[in-house]
Amino acid sequence: MIKDLLDTAVEAARAAGKFIHDNFGTELTVNEMKKYDIKLELDVKSQEMITKIILDRFPDHAVLGEEGDTGGDGEIEWIVDPIDGTVNYFFGIPHYCVSIAARRKGSEEIILGVIFDPSQDELWTVAEGIAPTLNGRPIKCSDRADMSECVVTVGFSKSKESLDAGFERYKRISYNVRKTRMLGSAALAMAYIATGRLDAYVEEQISLWDIAAGKMLVEKGGGKVHLEPGKAKAGTMFICATNGRIGIEPYL
Repeated sequence: MIKDLLDTAVEAARAAGKFIHDNFGTELTVNEMKKYDIKLELDVKSQEMITKIILDRFPDHAVLGEEGDTGGDGEIEWIVDPIDGTVNYFFGIPHYCVSIAARRKGSEEIILGVIFDPSQDELWTVAEGIAPTLNGRPIKCSDRADMSECVVTVGFSKSKESLDAGFERYKRISYNVRKTRMLGSAALAMAYIATGRLDAYVEEQISLWDIAAGKMLVEKGGGKVHLEPGKAKAGTMFICATNGRIGIEPYL
């Protein structure tokens, strides 16, 4: 069963990834222009494509996505971010991805995760009983344990309250690490930690679909993910993900 679910997630992620990659750099239709965010028509179309592939295979499953929920009341709920890094995408910055995860109904435990970066043709996969991989090769978090050697990515969120808190946290972090990076995709931040490219990621305000697949990748790659309710907006979360070797206290 888990292999069928994972194969479906990979098929959907690759199909949606090709679709958004083919439209990268074209004239884009904006559904909503927010102060700190952008919603594109392509977000909706990408999620519709993913949803169709999933529900054609598993018609009783449910799909929880950034662009809305659909499906039935079966045992599996899919968690979808059709374009993670939409602002990057809109401005022509090739750092964005498709993120798909799944969990059993009534459980918060993720059972599979797939992240696909079509610009780099990089596909991360993980599932129950299946080790994390990048393009089929095993991956793991870095072994760096000294903060001064670490590279940390910091996300700056979508409200003044979370931005203010993020600025203070960024100041504390940046004095103690080798380098900080602001990359604009939560899912890829998590994938990069799972691959050993980054050592930690912290953000004040994220949603489940931003990090569901990445959470499993990081944890199965030897890292740790700390989540707590977001203070700036109900229904969001604060996240601190690390390689599992460094303590999280300096980030909190």
